[in-house]
Amino acid sequence: MSGLRAAGGVAKKSAKKAAGGFSGIEFHKSKGQHILKNPLVVQSIVDKAGVKSTDVVLEIGPGTGNLTMKLLERCKKVIAVELDPRMVLELTRRVQGTPYQNQLQIIHGDVMKVALPYFDICVANIPYQISSPLTFKLLSHRPCFRAAVIMYQHEFAMRLVAKAGDPSYSRLAVNTQLLARVHHLLKVGRNNFRPPPKVDSSVVRIEPRNPPPPVNLLEWDGLVRICFGRKNKTLGALFRQGNTLALLEQNYAVAQALHRAADGGEVDLVAAVNRMAMDAEAQLAAAAAAGGGGSDDEMEEGGGEDEEVAAAGGGSARKRRGKASEGFKEQVLEVLERSGLLERRASKMSQDDFLGLLATFNQAGIHFV
Repeated sequence: MSGLRAAGGVAKKSAKKAAGGFSGIEFHKSKGQHILKNPLVVQSIVDKAGVKSTDVVLEIGPGTGNLTMKLLERCKKVIAVELDPRMVLELTRRVQGTPYQNQLQIIHGDVMKVALPYFDICVANIPYQISSPLTFKLLSHRPCFRAAVIMYQHEFAMRLVAKAGDPSYSRLAVNTQLLARVHHLLKVGRNNFRPPPKVDSSVVRIEPRNPPPPVNLLEWDGLVRICFGRKNKTLGALFRQGNTLALLEQNYAVAQALHRAADGGEVDLVAAVNRMAMDAEAQLAAAAAAGGGGSDDEMEEGGGEDEEVAAAGGGSARKRRGKASEGFKEQVLEVLERSGLLERRASKMSQDDFLGLLATFNQAGIHFV
């Protein structure tokens, strides 16, 4: 009988190990729970993050604490945000009775819903389904932090760091790189996690630009959405779209007053990145509802003229249908001609190209709010 019990115990342990268990905890892939188990990779992330002894570190989704414990060895304090109560308990137990007990603060909640406290640097292995909205939430955080070193799905990471002309270049890259410097640090294979995800991962360093760029970011986002509505079409073709022109002309009358009211500073930054984050969350929800599984490609090019119009002004494209005057159409195309971008495509345009185009439109009295 004892032999049977022993065999049964081994079978249970094997089953738990196969399910990705740790200390009796079963990890849920649906919640993005993939624990980084390779200590060499953990150490490499901490080293590349450049954590200082005086730093307050924000960690998102600490899980069982493999990364947390290494961070505690280096920094003044770790603030860990964790949604799963089982992980909160495990992390609490892990530091109990150690010298690091008073250095760890755990916030039990959804990182997308809680107000984040002050921190110097963020180091995290995040659930991949919140990659885009979380990135923009961090970029809107004030006071500004020094850097974020985050583990993303590899393909998403490549979109973040993509440059003009790269196949992965998208609105996500343009918006992120306007607000921050981004660098790919290292690729991490799926077998370094328990349970292993279906995709490889990459670690990216994000350094917010402080102060933020001197541009009205609400307008910037409106322009970039139109340009990446069909990123391989010429700007001339995109801005000849009747609905796009009609909406821009409707904006024309009120844009001057709104533009004068906007100071181009902190309020614009927070409002713009919050809108980017909300867009990403909405697109994730739509993808999930359509059976798309919540793709990380939240900010890729849209699905047609109606989407371009809705993106440009926020709101239902069907309610925005109309026809722009020929004079206004000529004015828009003249701006594109003067900027030298009439035949250019968004997929090949740099940050400076977009900034120059926005400035030229604004000088002509055309705004994207």
